[in-house]
Order: sequence, then structure tokens, then C-alpha cells
Amino acid sequence: MRILGRIALGFLAVLVVLVAVVLVRTFTFKAPASGDVGGIKVAAAMPVDVAGAAQRLSQAVQIQTVRHQDRAEDVDAEWTRLHELLAASYPAAHAAMTRDELASRTLVYTWPGADKALAPIVLMAHQDVVPVTPGTEKDWKHPPFGGVIADGAVWGRGSIDDKGSLIGIFEAVETLAKQGYRPRRTIIVVSGGDEEVFGQGARSAADFLKSRGVKAEFVLDEGMAVLNDNPISGGKAAIIGTAEKGYGTLRVTARATGGHSSAPPANSGGVVTLSKAIVAIADDQFPLAFRGPGAEMVKTLAPDAPFAVRMAVANEWLFGGLLTKQVGATPTGAGLLHTTIAPTMLKGSPKENVLPQDATAWINYRIAPGDTSDTVMKRAKAAVGDLPVELAWNAAPNEPSPVSSTSSWSWRVLAATAGAVSGAPVAPSLVTAGTDSRFLTPVAKDVYRFQPVEFSLKDVEMIHGTNEHMTLKNLEKMVDFYGRLIVTATQ
Repeated sequence: MRILGRIALGFLAVLVVLVAVVLVRTFTFKAPASGDVGGIKVAAAMPVDVAGAAQRLSQAVQIQTVRHQDRAEDVDAEWTRLHELLAASYPAAHAAMTRDELASRTLVYTWPGADKALAPIVLMAHQDVVPVTPGTEKDWKHPPFGGVIADGAVWGRGSIDDKGSLIGIFEAVETLAKQGYRPRRTIIVVSGGDEEVFGQGARSAADFLKSRGVKAEFVLDEGMAVLNDNPISGGKAAIIGTAEKGYGTLRVTARATGGHSSAPPANSGGVVTLSKAIVAIADDQFPLAFRGPGAEMVKTLAPDAPFAVRMAVANEWLFGGLLTKQVGATPTGAGLLHTTIAPTMLKGSPKENVLPQDATAWINYRIAPGDTSDTVMKRAKAAVGDLPVELAWNAAPNEPSPVSSTSSWSWRVLAATAGAVSGAPVAPSLVTAGTDSRFLTPVAKDVYRFQPVEFSLKDVEMIHGTNEHMTLKNLEKMVDFYGRLIVTATQ
């Protein structure tokens, strides 16, 4: 009994020490250095003509710069109309900047800085928009290309993605140019013409800047925003993308003899083989890992989170598995922590009573930093094993972007400005979609992705969806942010 008593006391002592360690680490936990923006003096708020900006955004939305999957459906004259609108609406900006037009109607503006020794900054916003799904027009509160200003917002496709940013940048540059502002550091505005179809515009801009010897201090594009109900603390947070996932679509093909469906082979042919391959690949998910920009976001916001979250983050050594499981419990959270696998398209026979001679599936991957297209292909091949299928990339995949700094001067300028405009804590994160900015990595030290608009998580559904709209409050923040960022970075 004495021995059992000693064991029990020993166990209790260990438990007390463990609890003490967990509590001390929890109550002394501090966010990573990414929250430190010391030494940066953010420029004063910019006066914004909200009504005028809304009218100009309304006009831009009415111009249908739609990129279709079949590029033959695109109407090039719409890009001409948009370019003419920018020139007419922002004469001071166009007088201050030179303009070059590149592939896919991409525009590159340059506002020369007084000090040529300083590396430039690059601001990005694309011109093109996605189509409106046929038959859904009736679901919109206002016509999707009407640019209607109502209920405190500008309504229409592209009002947020991404003409809101484009107009916001030009409103800021126009105001500064009218005031006679002369930047010390060169400002470059890159506006891609075909971002929505992974086109050539941003690639041509990168080549153009490289030919001029540009190595930007930082690039800022769309990608993340201010969330009023972020899932970590439940409060407001300005989330800045420091990296984005790679993109690739794997084509899986099962060859077969074909023939009449009245005499199917024993295994029912290529469709069954293809189905087995799809299931094998989709069932072999990449493991969740609490690392990278997604984990950095959780750690940065944890001090303001509920006690249980703060305790888990502060004691990752003990609760790491539970933390990963909790963050990865939703598709959005899981997307931050691993490479995702999504079968999206199928093709079989052209007729219901004909066995296909080949059956094909397309599986879309969003490749997390730490993985590559090579590791994805190896995993898919291992998953299908001896199944008689062919695996090939549908097009050359884009690798994950490098992870940009959260301690550099560029980060501190951007984070300080985002915090000043939003009044929210700032955190890095991972962009799970794709932006034009990934192509500018070779010509920049750091690449970031952020729009200074405030959303709830539910609001995000309208991007590429129904009832896309930019509130006038967000439009004002947009112009103010870009103006203050330009002055803070170039004064």
C-alpha cells in the first residue's frame, strides 16, 4: 500500500507541475513578432470623395470585361472602354505616371520616385471579371452589370473582385497627384487583363519589369481582407496573405475497348477503373500539419482568443494534435494546413448506351507551401497503384509561392497601415486561391495579398457569386488605405 501511495503522490506531483507549466505558458503567451510594427509612422488619413469614387466604380462595373473559359467569347472592346474610363476619370494620375500596355490588355503604370536608389513598390489590381452564371441573373438584387448605387453600396460583378481595388488605387493616386505629391520611391501599378483565367498578363508584366531591372521592395495584390468574425478570436482582424498555394489539375485517364452497353466487360470497363482511381486518390489525403502561414495566423491571434484556444496554442508541444484537428475541422481551416484534393470534372461516353473508349477525370490540387507538384504526382501514382490509368498534368502547374517576411520593413509598413485603417490586430495567413501576384515573385523581395475591406465570413460567398457589392464604407477605406500606404512607403 505504501508503494501505491508513493506512486499516487508521484503521479499527483507530476500532474501539478504539468498543470502549472501549462498555465504559466498560457498566461505569459505572446503573439509572434509579426504583430510588431514598431518604428513605422503611418501617414494621416486621406480625404475621400466617396460619392465621386462610387460613381466611377459604378461606371467601371458597367463595362463587361468578362474573361470566359473560351477566350473567343471575350469582347476586347470592353477593355478599351475601361482604359478610356481610367484615362478620362484620372487625368492627374495619368499626367504623373507613364503607361505601358502589354499582353492581354495588361497595364503597367510607373510614377517615378525622386530617389532612384530606393527600390519601388508595386500595387496590383486586375481588370477582368468572371461571368455571371446563366439563369442566376434574377437572383441579383440589382442587375449584375448595372453598377447600381443603392442601399449604401455599389452593386455588380467586379465591384470587389477586383475593380474596387483598381478604382481605389487610382482614386488615391489622383488625389495625391492633384496635391502635387512627389514620391521619393517609385510606384508601379500593375493591372492584369486576364487574372481570372490564369492568363498571360501578369507574366508579361513580370517579364517587362525584369527587363527594366526592377527589384521591388514589395508587391501588394488582392487575396485577404479584414474579417469582422475571424474564426480564431471571433473578433475583427486584418489578415494579410504572406504566401499563396500552388495550383495544378491532374488529368486521370482510363483507356478501354469501348463497344455496346448491352455487352459490357466483366469489370464494366473504363468508367469503373476510373472511379476506383478517383476514390483511391481522394481517399489518400495529405496530412494536416500545424505549420506555415496558416498556423502563424492562429498563433498571432491567439492572445485575443478564448482561453482554451490560447492554452492550446501556448502549449503546442502538448496540444498540437488537438489544435490541428480543431483548426482543420472545417474545409476552410483544413485548406490552411495541407494540400487539398478536389475531383471536379468527368468525361465518359458521348451516349448513354455506348461504352467509352476512354474515361477521364480532372482533379484540382491547391498545393500548400512545403509540397510541390512533384510530391503531388508521386502521391497520386502511389495511390492508384496498379490500376491501369494514365496520370498527367492538364497544364503546367504553378508551384506554391515563397513565404514573404513578417519582420521586414515592407511587412511593418503594410501591417501598420492596415492596422491604422481597420483598427484591428494584424496577422499573416495563407491565400488558398490564386492571384496575379505569384508571377511577380522574381521581381520583388516580398509579395503580400490584402484588400482593406471589412467582411463577415458569410460575405465572402458573394465573390464570384450572386449579389457582389462594395459598400461605400469599404470603398472609402479602400481609397484611404492605398493613399496612406503610398505616402507611408514613399515619403
